Formats: sequence, C-alpha cells, structure tokens
Amino acid sequence: MRKIVQGYYEGERSLFGEHNLILENTTFANGESPLKESADIQLYGSMFKWKYPLWYSKNIYAKDCVWFEMARAGVWYTNHITAEDCQIEAPKNFRRCQDITLRNVSFSNAAETLWNCRDVTLEHVTAKGDYFAMNSAHIKIEGLTLYGNYSFDGAKNVEIHHSRLLSKDAFWNSENITVYDSFISGEYLGWNAKNLTLVNCTVESLQGMCYIDHLVMKNCKLINTTLAFEYSTVEADITSKVDSVMNPSGGRITADSIGELIVEKDKVNPAKTVIICRDRPCKEAC
Repeated sequence: MRKIVQGYYEGERSLFGEHNLILENTTFANGESPLKESADIQLYGSMFKWKYPLWYSKNIYAKDCVWFEMARAGVWYTNHITAEDCQIEAPKNFRRCQDITLRNVSFSNAAETLWNCRDVTLEHVTAKGDYFAMNSAHIKIEGLTLYGNYSFDGAKNVEIHHSRLLSKDAFWNSENITVYDSFISGEYLGWNAKNLTLVNCTVESLQGMCYIDHLVMKNCKLINTTLAFEYSTVEADITSKVDSVMNPSGGRITADSIGELIVEKDKVNPAKTVIICRDRPCKEAC
C-alpha cells in the first residue's frame, strides 16, 4: 500500500477515488469530499477540517483521528468502516452506512448522527446530541454514554449493555430493543415501541413506557417514575416503589409498592392486568 506521511490537502476531491492508501498525520483542510469514492484506506493520527470527507467509500480504518466541527456529514453511504480512539466534533455523521464499528469514540455534537445505518457495533462511545441512531438497525452496544433526546427513534434489533442514557423520548417507534444493566433517564420513554425489554436497569421517567406492545422488565428499578405503562401490555418485575401507574392495557406488574394506581374502567379493562405489591402481606392486588 502507498503511504503518505504528514500530507496536507486543500481543494475539492483532493484524493478522489484513491485505493490501497495509508495516511499518517495527514490534514484535510478546506475542500469538500477529499476521500470520496475511496476504498481500502487506513488513517492514523489524521484530521478532517471540511465537509463530506468519506462518502461512497468502503473498507476504511481510522485510528486517533479527528473530525473537526466543519467536517459535517463526514461519513455517508460508506460500508465497512472502523474508527478507534477518535474525536468527532462535527454533527450529522454516519448516515446510510453499513458495517460500522466505533470503539472509544467521542461525539461532542452527535446531532442527527448514525441515521439509517445497518450492522453497527459501538464500544465505549460517548455522544452528545439529539436524534442519535434514528432508523438504524442491527446494533450492538457496550458502554454507551449518551446525552441527547429522541435517541433510537425507529431503531430495530438493538442490544445495549452497561450504558447510561440521558434521553427524553428514547426508543420511540422502535422494535426489538433489549437493554441490560443500564441507567436510563428521560421523559416519555419508549412510546409506540414494540418488544422493548429492560433487564437489570434503573429508569427515571415521567409518563414512561406508554403505548408499548409487549414491554418486559426484569429486575428493574423505577426511580421518580410517574404515570407509567399507560396503554401498554406489560410483564414487569420492579424491585422498587413505583410512584404511579396509569391504565395499563394488560399483563402483570409486580413492584415493591405503587404510590398511586390509576385504572379508568372506561378506558381499559382492569381484569386484563394483574398488579401485585410486595408490601402487601399476602401479595394481594393493589
């Protein structure tokens, strides 16, 4: 492979269509689409300072690289890309890509990032920005720290471990989401989702987990969570008090206690939901 060390490039499409190239400590300054239509590229310690650096590319490896603020929409329509130990300051990155691995990557502005992507692996990623991972599918996540609302809207087939999500309206319209050993804080969690499973999680949410078709919660805590489960079918084992539950559609809810249970018979059939509180001596229904 040809190697370029400490290269400096300006102008549009400076390395358009390049193949089999190693770039070390190289700077891509003003000039759009410097590596468009490239393939089999390795980047080490390099910097992108302008828009659209990697579009329609494939087989890309980046380590210790930086996407600066104006390297917007940096990776689109690109397949088979791995980025490790990288800093990404620019928004709208990774769109309509397939086979993405991000390891030890930080997004300081992750607005509209990771949209419509497939086959994604995230390991120890930190991201700050709204609408993260919208309409993406087949995602495996370990150690994500997310600050941003409306995350995973429309996402499908997502598995999350050991993560912390500060995200209002997370998992809306999603399907087949499973979260393990994580902390989630945000209003209106999971509305209109299908097959949302939370295992060993701590959740804080106003009107969370409503309008869900098949919600499963195993060994979870609900802290400062009110008006939960409205119009949801639920199989929930809660190891804490729930402040309030409102109009579940069906299933079974077990909790240490429930501060307020609201069941409006003109809106739901109470007989379809079994509710058990552990603070009752005989585990009678609340």
